[in-house]
Amino acid sequence: MKYVKLLPSVLIKRYRGWRATTFEENKSWYQRLAEFGQNPRTMIISCCDSRLQISSLFDLEMGEVFTHQNIANLVPMYKPDDEQHGTSAAIEYAVRFLRVSNIIIMGHSNCGGIKGAHDMFAEGATNDTKFLTPWLEQIRPAFELAKESSKNESDMINQMEKQSVLVSLENLMTFPFVKEAVESNQLALHGLWNDIGEGLILQYNHQTHTFENA
Repeated sequence: MKYVKLLPSVLIKRYRGWRATTFEENKSWYQRLAEFGQNPRTMIISCCDSRLQISSLFDLEMGEVFTHQNIANLVPMYKPDDEQHGTSAAIEYAVRFLRVSNIIIMGHSNCGGIKGAHDMFAEGATNDTKFLTPWLEQIRPAFELAKESSKNESDMINQMEKQSVLVSLENLMTFPFVKEAVESNQLALHGLWNDIGEGLILQYNHQTHTFENA
């Protein structure tokens, strides 16, 4: 495959630095992970925005958390068919085979996916994307909810970022194996929102129906 190139030199340099330091200092731990496999207690579904680094936010070690990232941290509704469903497959694997105890949906500030969805719904903006447009359509319920109480465009997008977390949590409960695990107290669902500029994490409180400081 002639179109496949070697890694950029900066990445090779960083990899070699990691292997000479972090890996060597923790070699036995990495070998244990390789031999015995993963046993994470938590799954985190977050946006694939390059500014959102889950391992840094929670000071995670390898093997601690099962992660899945996609545009705007969305969970689709349960829809078993012959199509390819990367997010749904990750959820099924985490719940049915890894048997995680927690699933966290994490939204974040200044999300490009949420902004794109807002513009698409508010302004009727169209584009020729074959995958992005139908994916963002899932955010429409968050747009409709935010439209009722937002003061301006900036406030509306901020509300959509949080409402999309709640939409994803609701969609999680359409998966039969998730619903069963939640109702039997084997699985807990959590909603978070990260303010990137402030280094702040808010968590959803179902009793007050608000996002509060973690």
